[in-house]
Amino acid sequence: MARAFVFPGQGAQVVGMGKALADAYPAARAVFDEVDAALGEKLSSLIWEGAQEQLTLTENAQPALMATSIAVMRALEAEGIGVTSAAFVAGHSLGEYSALCAAGALSLADTARLLRQRGRAMQEAVPVGVGAMAALLGLDFEAASAVAAEAAMGEVCQAANDNDPAQVVVSGHKAAVERAVEIAKARGAKRAVLLPVSAPFHCALMAPAARVMAEALDDVAIRTPAVPVVANVRARAVSEPEVIRSLLVEQVTGAVRWRESVEWMAGQGVAAFWEIGAGKALSGMIRRIAKEAETRAIAAPEDIAAAKG
Repeated sequence: MARAFVFPGQGAQVVGMGKALADAYPAARAVFDEVDAALGEKLSSLIWEGAQEQLTLTENAQPALMATSIAVMRALEAEGIGVTSAAFVAGHSLGEYSALCAAGALSLADTARLLRQRGRAMQEAVPVGVGAMAALLGLDFEAASAVAAEAAMGEVCQAANDNDPAQVVVSGHKAAVERAVEIAKARGAKRAVLLPVSAPFHCALMAPAARVMAEALDDVAIRTPAVPVVANVRARAVSEPEVIRSLLVEQVTGAVRWRESVEWMAGQGVAAFWEIGAGKALSGMIRRIAKEAETRAIAAPEDIAAAKG
């Protein structure tokens, strides 16, 4: 049975994530040590003992979630389950960096530094209070895109995350996103709610952050991944280093095409999706997209033991 490893995005972070794994597996602890060294600070202390609100800051959450995912991957590898046992890897937004690191396209130190920069750049691209994001539940991507277009009224409002057949996130100027919530409710959305995020990700307002990332990525070595990476903005597998580089820049302002990515992998014969790292959000989405697929969330030593069995 073909499997894919998938890596979570922002929102999955929780204080204490990865600690039991680091205690059980020297290879997992080494990941946190290397990320600490790359950033020149004890991010691991924040992950394991910090305040949730500090961990949730974009510049901390992004490298922290990646470190946790790669620690899980190293623990799996220690038990003989390597990345090449998957047909594809994919990640949701920042999770795409985790996927690239897991597949050997990016070094761990470079990934940590890139995500710290990405988090800061995304946070600084738009002043606090200017942008917003909202989840529209019960509308498909086409309907949500139409809602966003109607709500824009000269401002930015875009469908930013196509998460599953009935969950689309819109992003843009706060007033436009608030209009989208009202329009969506009038159009029959089951729920339409503003999200507790610090910036309007994956829309045109992130253009300054895309410029920062283009510069940062220019200085980083990208190798051919050991397994193909399904890119957010393409919803198709890519392996060419220069294509990966340009798509990571495009991803900052482009939509996360998660539903299509999962559909594409399922169409390529993937019947099992292993969520590598914190939380179970992707597993829930995948079950709504590829109803026949098996999902498994792997975050703790007992999950590794079950996967090995």
